[in-house]
Amino acid sequence: MPAAVAEILHSSSALTFSVGKFEYRIETGANQAAYSVTNGDQRISYPLGWAFGTGRVAQSYLFKKEDGGFYEARVSYFISLKALDFTPWRSLLTPSSVAEAMYRPVGIAEVQQCFACHSTASSAGGRFDEKQLIPGVTCEACHGPGASHVKSMDADNTHKSKISKEEIFNPEGLSPQDAVDFCGACHGTFWDTKLSGTKGVSTTRSAPYRLVTSKCWGKGDARLTCTACHDPHKQLETDAASYDSICRSCHVSAPEMKTSIGHPGAACPKGVGNCTNCHMKKVYIPEMHANFTDHRIRIVKPGEAFPE
Repeated sequence: MPAAVAEILHSSSALTFSVGKFEYRIETGANQAAYSVTNGDQRISYPLGWAFGTGRVAQSYLFKKEDGGFYEARVSYFISLKALDFTPWRSLLTPSSVAEAMYRPVGIAEVQQCFACHSTASSAGGRFDEKQLIPGVTCEACHGPGASHVKSMDADNTHKSKISKEEIFNPEGLSPQDAVDFCGACHGTFWDTKLSGTKGVSTTRSAPYRLVTSKCWGKGDARLTCTACHDPHKQLETDAASYDSICRSCHVSAPEMKTSIGHPGAACPKGVGNCTNCHMKKVYIPEMHANFTDHRIRIVKPGEAFPE
């Protein structure tokens, strides 16, 4: 969303963060969020352009300078802290200048990737178009251009159902592997995580990556895709019990029941509900100042090292 309308920034007239001699500040008025950094001798300020993230965990910011390029603010807002702190993986305790302390230049390829996941129709013909993009993730972000679909549904055609389905992309028809990679395009595929060099608990942010490292994933199972548990058209369910019926689509529900081809998973000997509390434990990610559900489905053993 445009930073000027970000509710998080409007919740406080001024947000501050200090490290050593450097002080970071975001001051928000009616029409602008001004980001500044000073070391006591020099001060640099720019209006923030874009805010990324609804604030369920955090919100980060991009702005432009006189050269027209994009720059990432060195600080983000974290819900758990109710305050600013270093943007994840951007901490810099001893910057060489106020400029280095303030921002990181962002190349156009990375800009396109950021907006591709946090907005809709941000690129056309392979070219980024800041003026035409739609803030937020709307229908066409996953289903592609929908004008032909709408036109065919409005038309007086006896075959409109068949035509409308052909006129728009439906991820529902993807194979399990492709379906998880489709969601992983924004949430982190196996290879995205590997090639980025991300290690340890930080990999938990990439749910698709963690999911396919589960022992039960095998070569892919339709009951273990992202949309098998999460309806992309609804708000995220955070109650563990709401996922129990999905767990039982693979596992038998009682020890006396025999496994089968349809239900190859044995019953849990410890409980009959809230399965994810034990088998998809939440992991604290320090740079995010928050817990993330580990989608590597497993029997979690006390004291074990975090499984890569």
